[in-house]
Amino acid sequence: MSDGLEFKIASEKGEFDQIHALNYETFAEEIPQHDRNDERSLVDKFNEENTYIICLDSGGLVGMLAVRDRRPFSLDRKIPDLDSHLPPFGSACEIRLLAIKKDRRNRKIVLGLFTSLAAWCEEGGYDIALISANVEREKLYKNLGFTPFGPRVGKEGAYYQPMYLTPEPYYRMKAGTRLLSRMRGDEGKGGKAPLNFLPGPVDAPPAVRKAMGAKVLSHRSDDFVAAFEDVRRRLAALVNASRTSILMGSGTLANDAVAARLSLVGGRGLVLSNGEFGERLVDHARRSGLSFETLGKGWGETFSRADIESAIAASPDTRWLWAVHSETSTGVLNDLDMLKSVCAARGVGLCLDCISSLGTVPLDLAGVRMATGTSGKGLRSFAGLSFVFRGDGDELPPGNLPRYLDLSLYEGSEGPPFTVSSNLLYALSEALAGGEEWEARYASIKKLSAFVRLRLQGAGLRVVAPEGHESPALVTIALPGEVLSSELGPELEKSGYFLNWRSAYLVRRNWVQVALMGEYDSGAVGRFVDCLALAARPRKLA
Repeated sequence: MSDGLEFKIASEKGEFDQIHALNYETFAEEIPQHDRNDERSLVDKFNEENTYIICLDSGGLVGMLAVRDRRPFSLDRKIPDLDSHLPPFGSACEIRLLAIKKDRRNRKIVLGLFTSLAAWCEEGGYDIALISANVEREKLYKNLGFTPFGPRVGKEGAYYQPMYLTPEPYYRMKAGTRLLSRMRGDEGKGGKAPLNFLPGPVDAPPAVRKAMGAKVLSHRSDDFVAAFEDVRRRLAALVNASRTSILMGSGTLANDAVAARLSLVGGRGLVLSNGEFGERLVDHARRSGLSFETLGKGWGETFSRADIESAIAASPDTRWLWAVHSETSTGVLNDLDMLKSVCAARGVGLCLDCISSLGTVPLDLAGVRMATGTSGKGLRSFAGLSFVFRGDGDELPPGNLPRYLDLSLYEGSEGPPFTVSSNLLYALSEALAGGEEWEARYASIKKLSAFVRLRLQGAGLRVVAPEGHESPALVTIALPGEVLSSELGPELEKSGYFLNWRSAYLVRRNWVQVALMGEYDSGAVGRFVDCLALAARPRKLA
């Protein structure tokens, strides 16, 4: 709906009767393309194959257009070898019978019809639409984004210019996108649910949401302590760790606890940084007063075995190495097996930030000294709990640390040493249920990620993470310079698509990010990626 106007697909008998009447008024009386008749009704020869996009005002038809995808098109009969005149395309449709009541011809109705057409093309996977434009209205069609091709067709008094349309103009026009959002039903009651491609919050499954709303229990009750210990065991089993500490707070708290523990180890460390969260590990280490060197790479670059071995050799007293496994900012998945191998060979304790890899990729932490994770990302629960995983044979040295950061208190306690929300704990427990399905989840994310990357790269967009070093759950896209993330992000949100663009580190680089940490229908993801690719495509210079 827009200012009392309703744009929809025709479905009622009364609507079709009005379509045939407006078809007659326009293409028999106004434009002498067909003979007149006493019924003042004109049924199109392709009526059974047409989809009619219509504009109603209080139930009365004021505008329409027809679209069909069955070849041969009417233009196939008029222009030999039609496809040779067109740019490369995957799936085509033909627009016909654009008609608007004489006293209602205005930009709002035209724009509404064509943005409805864009939505229809998006749903059907069409990437080009053809039309025979009345030569007297050629300027109007050009303003709508149509491109003329081939010779004019028709007869005296009814000449037409063949033209084609790709959907880009309707993702470029802010007013059009807002109208598209309303017509799709993404706003208000009864509309489609938005699609969430954020790295947090992640949409929780219904059973997890239900568990979150359960009755509150004391964290000292026997039932809660039993559930808490069960969750600890299942978390450790999921990643092949020896012990798990559960903290009430974000991943930042868990990383602070790791830094606090490293402050008792002594010796020097090495912190790896190739993105925002590597830089944050450097900051954690600095704030905790650790003695360390930094091995930095450009954002989106990767570490080689030689890089790390050289850095350790240059600082022979290195006792620990701290790195991000899945660098959330760039989508790079650093090589865990290589890191474990290098550290084992050099007698260096490996510490990892696994906040974006936990629950999204297979994770084997055997041989890792400490690793962190959270509840609100790949595990598909609610944010608020974080974890520190520890390996075998690494006893916690005694020390005087702030109580909330002292992992020995967590490991030495049956149940939590401090208050933990029972709602968050039971939601997480539900998210961990059905552990035999994790391998299928990892495979599903990987398959969907490959599909998304292929479509984006086919559209000419640059994915930041190099092939072979990408996290399947995170696709970071470097936008063309003339397409601003601060404009693209809000417009996609108005159409019901939420991706990551607001983080300051993304804004500074004009990047956007698609996170695949939830559950998605592949068809819906395909439509979203097509919409994103079209909206992010650079404008062609005139």
